[in-house]
Amino acid sequence: MTVVVLTAALVMSLSFLFKVVYVSISCYWLTPRRIRKIMDKQGVRGPKPRPLTGNILEMAGFVSQSTAKDMDHIHHDIVGRLLPHYVAWSKQYGKRFVYWHGIEPRMCLTETEMIKELLTKYSTISGKSWLQQQGSKHFIGRGLLMANGVDWFHQRHIVAPAFMGERLKSFAGHMVECTKEMLQSLENAVESGQSEFEIGEHMTRLTADIISRTEFDCSYEKGKKIFHLLTVLQRLCAQASRRLCLPGSRFFPSKYNREIKSLKMEVERLLMEIIQSRKDCLEIGRSSSYGNDLLGMLLDEMQKKRGNGFGLNLQLIMDECKTFFFVGHETTALLLTWTVMLLASNSTWQEKVREEVKQVFNGRIPSFDQLSKLTTLNMVINESLRLYPPATILPRMAFEDIKLGDLLIPKGLSVWIPVLAIHHSEELWGKDANEFNPDRFASRTFATGRHFIPFAAGPRNCVGQSFAMMEAKIILAMLISKFSFTMSDSYRHAPIVVLTIKPKYGVQVYLRPLNK
Repeated sequence: MTVVVLTAALVMSLSFLFKVVYVSISCYWLTPRRIRKIMDKQGVRGPKPRPLTGNILEMAGFVSQSTAKDMDHIHHDIVGRLLPHYVAWSKQYGKRFVYWHGIEPRMCLTETEMIKELLTKYSTISGKSWLQQQGSKHFIGRGLLMANGVDWFHQRHIVAPAFMGERLKSFAGHMVECTKEMLQSLENAVESGQSEFEIGEHMTRLTADIISRTEFDCSYEKGKKIFHLLTVLQRLCAQASRRLCLPGSRFFPSKYNREIKSLKMEVERLLMEIIQSRKDCLEIGRSSSYGNDLLGMLLDEMQKKRGNGFGLNLQLIMDECKTFFFVGHETTALLLTWTVMLLASNSTWQEKVREEVKQVFNGRIPSFDQLSKLTTLNMVINESLRLYPPATILPRMAFEDIKLGDLLIPKGLSVWIPVLAIHHSEELWGKDANEFNPDRFASRTFATGRHFIPFAAGPRNCVGQSFAMMEAKIILAMLISKFSFTMSDSYRHAPIVVLTIKPKYGVQVYLRPLNK
C-alpha cells in the first residue's frame, strides 16, 4: 500500500514538474520567439531585449533620468518627461515598434485608425495580459478593470446600471452636498487666515466622500482607512510593474510580498465589515434589500442562480469594491486637480467659466438637467483630460491572431497605445498641441473616438465616465462660483506617473472668496 501511495505521489510530482517546465519553455522561449519572428517579417522591430529582463532596465533608466529634475516652469510638453523611452524609440524605429517588458512583447501603436479598429472590432478577443493581472492582483484583483472575455461581459452587465439613467441623475444631490461641505471647510480656513491650499488633498477627500456615499452608502470617515491602504497598495503595485515578474514569484516570502499581502488582507477585512453590515441589516429585518447602490446590486446578484455559468462570490465582490472605491475617486480627483491648476494659471479661461456658470445657474445650486449647458466648462475639462489624461498608456493583449490594417498581430502580443503621446501629437492636434487651448473642443471636427481617448473607446471604455464628468462639472462649477484662484509661488511643476499621472508635490493655489 505504501509503495502504491509513494508511486502515485511521484507520478503527480513528475506531472506537475513537467507542466512547469513546459509552461516555462513556452512562455520564456517558444512564444516570444514566434512573436518576434512574425513581427520581424513585417518590418516591425525595436530595441534589442536582454534575456529575461527584456528592456525593463532601459526604460527605468530613461524615466529616472527624465524625472530627476523638476520642470523649470509650468508648461505642458510632458511626453518626453513621462514617456522618454517612447520618444527615443519612436524616433529610431518609427510609429510602430516592439519592446519587451521582461518576457512579454509589447508593440507600441499610435496609428489612430488601427487603434479605433482594435478597441471596437476586436474588443472581445483582446484584453489585459497575465502580467497586468498579476501586477494588480493584490490591488484591485479580478474586478471589471482586469477581467477578460465572458467574465468581463457579465461583470460589465452587472455594474453598468449603477452609472446610468435615473440612478446616475440621483447622484447629483450627493455630489452637491459633499461639495458644499468641502467649500465650507475652505471658507472657514480662509477666515482663519489661511490663503494657500494644496487643492489635490481636498479633491481627493471630496471625491472619496462622493464615491463612498453614492456607491457604498458609507461616509468618507468610515472609508478613509480603505482609501489610505489602497493608495499604499497602488504605490507598491506601481513598483511591481517596473520589475521582472516570474511565474510563482508572488509566493516568495520576501518583505515586499509580505507587505503587499498584509495590506490586501486589511483592506478586505474592512470591506467585509461593510458587506457583513449589509447582510445583517437584511437578516434582522432592518432593511428589505441590500441597498440600491453598487454594493447592494452586487450582493443581490450574488444570490441569483445564473444558467450561463457565471456567478459572483465574495472575493469578486470585494475586487469590484476595491476597483470602484479607488478608481471611482482617484481619476476624478486628478482630473479636478489638474483642471484647477490649468485654470489657476490661465485667468482668462477661469473668468470665462465663471461667467458661464453665473449665467446658467444664477447663483443657484447646480442641477443635473442644466449641466449640459456648461459648454465652456466642458471644453476646459476635455482640454485638461487631453493634456493630463489619467493614464499614459492603454494596453490590450491579443488573445487570438488579429489583422489590423496591413499588420498581423499574433496571439500573445500586447498592443500598448501611448495615450499621452497621441493627445500631444502635433500631427493630430496642430502646432499648439502642448498648449492649453480649450477652443479646440469648440467644434466636433476632431474624431472623438480616435485620437481623444481619456476614457478609452469601444465596448471596454470606462463604465464610470458619465459619473466622472457629471461630478467634475458640479464640483468645478460650485468651486469657481465661490472662489477665484491663482498659482502659489511654492508650486513646483513636476508631473510623475504612479499608474496615473500625478503632481509630484501636489498643486498649491491661493484661494480668494468672491463675496469678500
